[in-house]
Amino acid sequence: MASRSIARADRLATLRASIRVAGLIAALLVCVPLHGVWRLFRLPSPWPRLFLATAARLCGARRRTVGRPLKRNVIYLANHSSWLDILTIAGATGSAFVAKAELRAAPVVGWLATLNRTIFVARGARMGIAGQIAQVAAAIAEGWAVTIFPEGTTSGHDELLPFKGSLLAALEPPPLGVMVQPIWLDYGSAGPLIAWVGDEPGQANALKILGHRGSFPATLHFLEPFDPAACADRKAIAAEARKRIATAMAP
Repeated sequence: MASRSIARADRLATLRASIRVAGLIAALLVCVPLHGVWRLFRLPSPWPRLFLATAARLCGARRRTVGRPLKRNVIYLANHSSWLDILTIAGATGSAFVAKAELRAAPVVGWLATLNRTIFVARGARMGIAGQIAQVAAAIAEGWAVTIFPEGTTSGHDELLPFKGSLLAALEPPPLGVMVQPIWLDYGSAGPLIAWVGDEPGQANALKILGHRGSFPATLHFLEPFDPAACADRKAIAAEARKRIATAMAP
């Protein structure tokens, strides 16, 4: 009897995942041509942001925003527990992201990332670190909002790993007028489901989330921004951002 219940639950999860994937494909088929039209006329395209916001909702995330996000000339430093983080933050802010270079080669996902002005970095290429820093600095200079996950990997829903300041070298010295705004992204009771940690394959994690019944909260806490020029160096910037997120996470 128990095995039948498990099999039925698996079938329902697969059905839910299939419906959500169909919705994602439909949204993609609508947004990509419209993005092309906007680009043809050299207009700022809202479609990557709208697609990512729609994708997050189709996956079950119900976004809520606490605090006021800065729009430009800002680096967001956020905790990182899932690939959903990118959809949720980009859908709310239109932010570009710093992501590992391997993502560029990923089918569909890599192409979507380029639409959203992702800055790809090869984390193991020490010889190319100057060029990577220059990419981030150039994005900041153009006034973009840029998001960095300074933990360097995904963490559990209720933990916060040490923040690495390596990519914050673009803030040494900080460009005039650029602020740092920490973000705490909280999935509430769905956190254990959402978190992608350990050796869990990416496909398994995606199917687990897409097959989840119903929706779940995704609360973006935009914490008080601070001037990186007030910090001694990039390590101090990372430490200050982590302290603010840890304080917000504390019960």
